[in-house]
Formats: sequence, structure tokens, C-alpha cells
Amino acid sequence: METLTFATALILGVVEGLTEFLPVSSTGHLIVAGSLLGYTGEQAKLFEIVIQAGAILAVCWEYRQRLADVARNVLREPRATRFVVNLVIAFIPAAVLGLAFDRMIKAHLFAPVPVACAFIAGALVILWAERRQRTRAVPPRIDDVDAMQWHDALKVGIAQAFALIPGTSRSGATIIGGMLFGLSRRAATEFSFFLAIPTLFAATLYSLWKDRALVGDASLPMFGVGFIAAFIAAFACVRWLIRYISRHDFRPFAWYRIAFGLLIIATAGSGLVQWP
Repeated sequence: METLTFATALILGVVEGLTEFLPVSSTGHLIVAGSLLGYTGEQAKLFEIVIQAGAILAVCWEYRQRLADVARNVLREPRATRFVVNLVIAFIPAAVLGLAFDRMIKAHLFAPVPVACAFIAGALVILWAERRQRTRAVPPRIDDVDAMQWHDALKVGIAQAFALIPGTSRSGATIIGGMLFGLSRRAATEFSFFLAIPTLFAATLYSLWKDRALVGDASLPMFGVGFIAAFIAAFACVRWLIRYISRHDFRPFAWYRIAFGLLIIATAGSGLVQWP
């Protein structure tokens, strides 16, 4: 099915906004939700990428003062300059690999069962990282994003590249990767927010330019519905997540990923759901 309805656009927009910044994979959830709603195909893949921009605008709005300060002082203050340089460095690995393997990934991995396997594999990494975090006597090396150096940003950028596999979770890869490389939970989460801005805006613009013929006049308003729904849902989620990480770890998300992945595999194996 290629027709995008108001209800489908609204549901997928909310799903995107609620899952983009949690370590549960927004792309994986969109692929599964789109399959259940009967909205699949090339236009669906483009829609899933475009509405990510709505979620990213929520981060831009939440951190608008910080971003405005960086924009004003990027050429004058070392702190602002280092912040921008770190984002560029962290952005490069996923950008290069994404351009190289985009077609192959979309052709072979944009399906519920591969996503379910990535869900489970990612959950095991989260559980291992959280256990390591609790048993280590050494405190985090970096408590604030501004304390990061270029090599810290590069390591997080390499971790983000693993999220090109649908179901891995971009935020999960960057947050857990950051924690493994010495960032505190809050610093890793905030850097994941900021890194999403160039990463997902670039992916959106590239996909719109490459597949612009898939967006017809009839579907354009529905793209707008998904975009706005993603913005509202993501704004609420970002504020909630900032409060959550001050007292909790990410283990509940790992168990959710395992349960969700096993459910998809079980329904596929039993024939209860005919996943594409």
C-alpha cells in the first residue's frame, strides 16, 4: 500500500516522536508500525526519514538558548568552537557509511524480522554496559558535553554508525557508546541530542532530494501531519528523558527491546502476522 492517510501519518508521527531519543530505535518501531498499518514501500521509507526532522526541531527548541549561544560565539570562544568541531567529527562516520551503504540497507534490512534481531542484540549491549557501569569503581571521565575532546567525539560518532542497521537505535548507540567511552549518563544523553541535529537533518535533506518524486501533492499535507505530530511527541519525550536519567538507568528499555523483538519473531514464526 502506498496511500498515506491522516490517521497513519498521525500515528507514525507520534511513534517517531516518542522513540527517536529513547534507546529503542525509532526506525525499527516505524518499520513495524508501518507494516501493521499497511503503509510500506519506497514512499513509506521516505516518510519515516522526513518526520525525523520534526523530532529534531523539538531538540532545537528545547536547547534553543544553548544553540543560539554557540552560533553567536562559534568564531570567538574556544568552548563554542570545540562544540561545533566535535559535532562535525562525530557526524562524519555515519554520513560516509550511510552514503556508501544506503541502498543495501534499505533493500535488505528494512523489514520487521531483521529489526527484531537488532532489537535483541542492542538490548544485550545495553544490559552489559549498564552492568559494567555499576561494577566499575572509576567515575565517569566526562561530566559535561563541553569537556569532550575531538577523540571523544570521534568514538561516539563511530558508535553512531552502528545505528545504520535498523533496530539498533541511533540514540541507544550514541548514549551507550558515550558511557562506555567515559561520558556520564547525562553528558552522553545530551551529546546524543545535539548529534541528532546534523545527522537527521542531513538524512532528511538527502532523502528528500534523492526521492523527491515520491512526494506528490496529495501526500504532502500528510507529511506535514506526521512532521507536526513527531515534533510535539518528541518535545514531551526529551523533557521526560532528561528527568528520567537523573535517577534511573537504561535497563528497562533493554528488557522492553527484548520483549518487543521476541514478540515480532514469535508472530512471524507462528504465521500469526504476515510480516513483509
